[in-house]
Amino acid sequence: MDEAGIYARQADELDGVVQVGVAGGRVISVSFPDAVPDDAEADHPFLDRLFSYLDGAEDHFDDVPVALTVPTDQRTVLDAVRNVPYGETVSVARIARMAGLDDDDEADLRTVETALGENPVPIFVPDHRIEAPGATPDGVTRRLRAIESST
Repeated sequence: MDEAGIYARQADELDGVVQVGVAGGRVISVSFPDAVPDDAEADHPFLDRLFSYLDGAEDHFDDVPVALTVPTDQRTVLDAVRNVPYGETVSVARIARMAGLDDDDEADLRTVETALGENPVPIFVPDHRIEAPGATPDGVTRRLRAIESST
């Protein structure tokens, strides 16, 4: 998959739109705009998987290639987030430990919180599984947790 572009669909399960940016066969962005952009395509294998997941199919997305253009310390945190199992919700302290950071150090905990808030690829890096605000909007986070708890 070497294609690049913007792909989006209306997601009734989320009461909104999911938009995925792809470059070089890697997911580079996920966002939740108010409407499907006019220049977005509706068909892409990553969107197909995402919508199967929204329909209740268990998917960890850990094999989806993502391109993280974030500082190294944030990349380490986001890589750890990708290892949180489907259906689990964990604390910021646990993510800090998983990322090799000190969960008693305020600066390290802020690093985790910053990485979550600036996550460019929510769902594929599932910040909705962390007990802290992330890049996934609150309403979407609640729905994703509900989807994962019902399977």
